[in-house]
Amino acid sequence: MAMTVEIRPSDLGDIPYLRQWLFDPDILYGFPMDGSEEIEDSIRQWQAFIMKNCGITAVHNGIPCGLALLYVQSWKKLAHTCLFSILVEKEHRNLGIGRQLLTNLMILAKDTFHIEILHLEVYAGNPACRLYERMGFVVFGRHPRFAKEKEGQYRDKICMEKRL
Repeated sequence: MAMTVEIRPSDLGDIPYLRQWLFDPDILYGFPMDGSEEIEDSIRQWQAFIMKNCGITAVHNGIPCGLALLYVQSWKKLAHTCLFSILVEKEHRNLGIGRQLLTNLMILAKDTFHIEILHLEVYAGNPACRLYERMGFVVFGRHPRFAKEKEGQYRDKICMEKRL
């Protein structure tokens, strides 16, 4: 069942929510960061792209519940393609918010930044892969043993893309 949310440009006031979510071990599991130093570095990167108007935020009842970000390239030869990140708070997953964020992010990418190819990297087994496939993303590569967890297990990375 889809939940209606407001989708708006991200602003620096969204950073405390991002920080809270990324320090949640269940959410962090989907990202390659390990420890507060790496998380804070990632947050600084999000801030820089938010300042370039590359992010959108899903808001429900006045509170952010999801963020999506385009890592827009500054080099002209690469400016037609763009990696993105998306994050939905645990309590708001499976309610259609990811679809709404992704739909709006694709519009932002195409109409504002003239992106032709949107791509993502996700760990194998991530349930969000189903959403990406439904939204027209296709697998173009797999990186076996991409991340090594503290326990010594490896995780594969799946690369997906969509031509806009």
